[in-house]
Formats: sequence, structure tokens, C-alpha cells
Amino acid sequence: MKLLTYQTGTGDAATGTRCGVLHNNDVVDVSALVGDGGLLPDVRALLELGGSPIDRVRDALAKNPAAPRVPLADVRLRSPILQPPTVRDFIVYEEHASNQGTREPNEVWYRMPVFYFSNPLCIYGTDAQIPYPSASQQFDYELEIGCVIGREGKDVPAADALDYIAGFTLFNDWSARDLQVDEMAFGLGPAKGKDTASSIGPWLVTTDELAPYLKDGRLDLKCEVRVNGEHWLKDGAAKDAYYSFADMIERASKDSRIVPGDVIGSGTVGGGSIREAIRKGYAGARFLEPGDVVEHEVEAIGVLRGTIGPKPKLDPSYRFTVKNPAPLPEAGISKDYKYQRKS
Repeated sequence: MKLLTYQTGTGDAATGTRCGVLHNNDVVDVSALVGDGGLLPDVRALLELGGSPIDRVRDALAKNPAAPRVPLADVRLRSPILQPPTVRDFIVYEEHASNQGTREPNEVWYRMPVFYFSNPLCIYGTDAQIPYPSASQQFDYELEIGCVIGREGKDVPAADALDYIAGFTLFNDWSARDLQVDEMAFGLGPAKGKDTASSIGPWLVTTDELAPYLKDGRLDLKCEVRVNGEHWLKDGAAKDAYYSFADMIERASKDSRIVPGDVIGSGTVGGGSIREAIRKGYAGARFLEPGDVVEHEVEAIGVLRGTIGPKPKLDPSYRFTVKNPAPLPEAGISKDYKYQRKS
């Protein structure tokens, strides 16, 4: 199933958000399906019901095919999780971690899946306008796959981890590269360079639907990036993750908690950022500008699209400006690079 969060109407006539399920190109109201009398404003609210809520939706949809629905074309999709309790973003693709073979990752990367906490307060859905950070000149995207936690857990072993995943979605970790590189020279972060926006969507695809693509805890899916209709990545391979989603959940939950609605990002699929597109020699690859339309597509999941909004003028009194921005990579330096897992 594809679970989503949506609105109908526009402007003053727009409705509040609701949790829905996609069925034959229609969006069915999940609140009406489960019949608890309350309004479920997003997919997180559904998952927080407990008691196998995804199975309840599946069973109710089979028994009540005439449930209230609207055409998919008539709704506005929001992030399936409007405000995740936490967003943990990992970096599990060696191609990205090694800058496509042009640097050697720190040895700790090969010992454990590492992550940082991103901002759950600046979440956008598909087809949203993405704010351009005023303090940056190097705005970038990151093509990632995210999983959404469906049940609470602590100290979850990898062998049990997939039972805690409600489903998978696309995650775009919008990144101000100049801010990121400048502040991380201290050895902490990323932080402010990832603070402006994250996109999640277009929906959550339940784990059972993606089971045919799950191999050793990794999704064997083709990934693409387009900017203004031009490919900046054609053949990204989700299966090349060095660590599995089970590994990520084991690490995330150790001595901590995971809860329904938590989002765990995989980190950038190999080739899924602008600096990587430049190294691979994609014509026209450059940092983003206002008006750019960025599309991330992963087979069996969907397309996550965002349009870069106008860049606001930086307040001249703002003191914390970039001193050491990220240098641009040499165009085409990794044109012949082919990922091979390091043992």
C-alpha cells in the first residue's frame, strides 16, 4: 500500500491535512476507513494508533471499497509525516562517503553506520516550494531513501529490525554546502548547513509492497535525479548501501528509543548530489538557483519533486557568514568511476 498525507481545495477553501491510502488512482480517507471517529491528520497519527494499524487499513479497504475518496489529481500531497519525532540521517553509501573514490573515509565509517540528527521542524512534501537559505551560495540536494518507524523500540537487534519499519519513502536532505563545510571544520555537525529544509514523499510505501526488492536488508532499486528535466543522475543503485536498514536501526535504537513516525535517512545514494554530478561530468551540473525544479525518482516508490524558491536578501547585520566555502570539484574527474564495495 501507499499511505500518504493530503489536502483538498486551495487557498481559503483548503481543508486540513488527512491521512489517506492510494487505491486505483484515488485517495481514500483513512480516518473513514478505520472507523474510530477521530481525524487522522497524517500517517504518523495512523501509526501511533498501535495494534497493527497498517493491517487494519488493508483489511478495511478490502471490505469497504466504496469508502470516501477523491482523485489523486485533485489533492495536494504533503509530507507523509508532517513533523517526525526525530530525523536521523545516516551516510551508508561508500561512493558518497569517498567522494567517488577521490578521498579515503575515516576508518570509523567502516566500523559503524554514522548519523546526525536533522531538523524535524522544516519538513516539506512533494511539489513544495523549497526556501533558499539566505546565508548560502551553494545550495545542493541529496537523493536518499528513508524508512519510517512503525512501532516503538529500544535496543533493537538487526535481526528484528525490519519488523519495526512501517515502510519506505524518498528523503531529500537539502544542503547548504558552503555553510556545512565551513562549520564542520570544527569537527561537529553537520548542523546549520542542513537546517533549512528536508523533503519527504511522495508517500510511504509499506514494507510488504517492497518486499520483492529487499535483499539482505537493502532495496534493489534504480534511482534518478533530474534538474529542470535534465538528468544529473541516471543509474543510481540503492542496493550499493554499505550498511543495511537493519544495521541503521540497530545503531539508532541502542541505548535510546525509536517511535512511530521517526524517519531514518539512508544518506546520499551514490551520485545523488550536485558535487557528484559535476565529478561524473553531467552537462550543466551546478549548485541550485531559484526556480530550479529538482526531481528525485526511485522505482517502485515514486517521484519527489521540489521547486527552489526565491533567494531572500541576507541581512547585512548578520554576523555568521561563510569564510571558507566548499571548493568545486573538477568536472568529469570521476567520469569513469565505477563503485566497487571495499571489503
